[in-house]
Amino acid sequence: MTVRNLDVLFRPKSVAVVGASARAESVGAKVWRQVLAGGFEGPVWPVNPKYADLDGRAVFSDVADLLEPPSVALICTPSQTWPEIVDKLGRLGTRAAIVVSDTKSGADSPELARALAAAKPYLLRIVGPGSVGVVTPALHAHLGAPSSTVKAGGVAWVSQSNALTNAVLGWAEARGLGFSHAIALGGEADVDAGDVLDYLASDSGTRAILLELSVVRAARKFMSAARAAARNKPVLVLRTGRSDPRDALFASAFRRAGMVRVESLDDLIDEIETLGVGRIAASSSATVVTSDRGVAALAADAFAQAGTTLAQWPGAAQASVSAALPHAAPGNPLVLGNDALPEHFGAALEALAPHRETGTAFVVHASTLSAPVADVARVLIERQRFAYRGLLACFFGGVDEATRDALRAHGIAVHSTPHRLARAFARLVDYRLGRQLLMQTPEGLPAHVPASIEAAQAQAKAALDAGRTELGGEEAARMLRGFGLQVEARGANPAPGAQHDDEHVVDVTVTLRDDPDFGPVFEFIAPAADGLSAPFVAYGLPPLNPVLAREIVSRSPYARLAAVGPVLDALTALSEVVCCVEWIVGMTASLKVTRTQVALIAPCVTLGAARGRLAIVPYPRQLEETVDWRGRRLTIRPIRPEDEAAHSALIAAMTPDDLRLRFFGAVSGFDHTQLARMTQIDYDREMALIATADEGGREATLGVVRTITDPDNECAEFAVALRSDLKGRGLGRMLMERMVAYVRSRGTRWIVGEVLRENAPMLGLVKTLGFEMRSTADPAVVEVRLPLRDAAPAS
Repeated sequence: MTVRNLDVLFRPKSVAVVGASARAESVGAKVWRQVLAGGFEGPVWPVNPKYADLDGRAVFSDVADLLEPPSVALICTPSQTWPEIVDKLGRLGTRAAIVVSDTKSGADSPELARALAAAKPYLLRIVGPGSVGVVTPALHAHLGAPSSTVKAGGVAWVSQSNALTNAVLGWAEARGLGFSHAIALGGEADVDAGDVLDYLASDSGTRAILLELSVVRAARKFMSAARAAARNKPVLVLRTGRSDPRDALFASAFRRAGMVRVESLDDLIDEIETLGVGRIAASSSATVVTSDRGVAALAADAFAQAGTTLAQWPGAAQASVSAALPHAAPGNPLVLGNDALPEHFGAALEALAPHRETGTAFVVHASTLSAPVADVARVLIERQRFAYRGLLACFFGGVDEATRDALRAHGIAVHSTPHRLARAFARLVDYRLGRQLLMQTPEGLPAHVPASIEAAQAQAKAALDAGRTELGGEEAARMLRGFGLQVEARGANPAPGAQHDDEHVVDVTVTLRDDPDFGPVFEFIAPAADGLSAPFVAYGLPPLNPVLAREIVSRSPYARLAAVGPVLDALTALSEVVCCVEWIVGMTASLKVTRTQVALIAPCVTLGAARGRLAIVPYPRQLEETVDWRGRRLTIRPIRPEDEAAHSALIAAMTPDDLRLRFFGAVSGFDHTQLARMTQIDYDREMALIATADEGGREATLGVVRTITDPDNECAEFAVALRSDLKGRGLGRMLMERMVAYVRSRGTRWIVGEVLRENAPMLGLVKTLGFEMRSTADPAVVEVRLPLRDAAPAS
């Protein structure tokens, strides 16, 4: 399960506190008091057989006595009571529960397992055990025992730690900051970090997500959820346990998912201000505006230490500022002078506004007689519209509460020091770069690989059938050469035709391990380039493509010493081997890198009957097929990132009316970001089957049918697009039949879609495939649904 019924958890209409108590220090009393103190406006029902009345409210002796199902039940009772309570709640119709009580020892585990089993038939979601609670401030819903009352804001807090959750909520309360939601996950017996990321990714009230964790459960689900969330909004993560030998692997996984890792709790807290308050557009540079040279130097140092750069102004910006502020020292930082007036700060913003190269505006100011903080803040609010990339402020000595709140109300985040401000901005830059990495279009996979897959699989299977679990020497070389890798024995002479004067750069130790959390993972270790520093260590989660391989290589101290292409090809080929041959559970080799070539030295491949699942689903080659269609040879296959140009051409070949029927509105085209979202899909949750054919020596996309499946694998929503000159010839039906078979094979219950009522050809197609048709609230739109094999009736 994933997002099922989480909407009830985060948007409750009624609450029951099971175990509500009058004993001051009991868990039931704390939870009861917090729910009431938070001001929840819906019904709140106490349940405890020991009381008839509690704070003027009638107490129910048993959950079965409740007159209607509560949206959320807060369970504050001992573990031996959980299974019965959960079963009764499920029968009543409750769909979410927070177990605030904690397990005391391993002896409680059977009770927890029984409670989870009782919840399953009703799809009742459980947070905890041992959760301090779930808070939705906009609804005044403080469900649990958080230490503070929480204000509403734009950032969501998700944590595996009760103590850190209470610390952060208290810190935010003292500074007048708030959250869209705050959740302490507790033991994650059911609802885990991946589930919550999935929900928050599409939550309109959440502009950014702050995540604190030490472990990752269900890595594939977590990675899919994190990648989906990071495409939509910043996700910053703090992982405790830096001394963990696997910490670098977690860092690599976070980077692969597009999340930004922060170094400390202070940094994560600063982002509550930056992301929850500020309206900052993505930018990689900034301009600092201040009145004092010393402050300017301090701010410049802060940006340098944070690893970000101040913008290089174009000549036109210099001229604009000089004209508007003749007494200022134009440049970045822009120093207005010690006698600057509040209006000069506004004039600076207005002069910089036409020059977008100047980036995000940062006002760093210490109060002066001529420019008091409150007056400068007033001008910033008035002139904020001129800050194209957004505006952040730092006031030395702080600001009074009224001024601070006024700045925040207008989306201007306020930091206490230039260093905190610069670090916060650096993390926004990291997010922008990470998101760009998610959206980059890689080159295609090696053309020779598909022909080698069956041979490699057969070789591995034959070895296992013979009781052998290791392939070395020529056996391993034969398997790997089939994927385009140059393989040599240790100490072998250079291959025929190799350049004898090709300078050796480095030997990289390559190890593949089956990680308990992330499945197969590559570890690359290169010695320090200076002979003194620590070795360079990088991790790679298959599948890798040239873009991802380049990201690994670019961080190496040897990145400029060797040709990049051969290294990228080698890393991509190694990834292909692991993705295609599911019996490979380990590998060791040395990657010999020269200035122009890469060779794999003395590889040893370890085989096993089973291994961990890849954390990210690779390209599903098994769905590829070739068919004869109306005298043409077509390839039907899943879409790949490198199909972006062909996909753009497909859309360009559709008439305006066909585009309107497909996208429910006028469409003139799509930019790279939109096309990347269509072609760079998460194969665990999405599928797009395309029909391609050779046209003039290039592979053209003729049509596509795509589905997006909800995280619970209940419904897959479909859409179809065909080149307009090919409509009515059976191509759409051929693609739909294959997609229906694919979705059915995944165990999905329904395939659904919405079709404009005027789109008679599409309605005719789905009718012949057995879809049911229903009217919707919009008379122009028809909902179509196909129950899949063995699917239960819709609830």
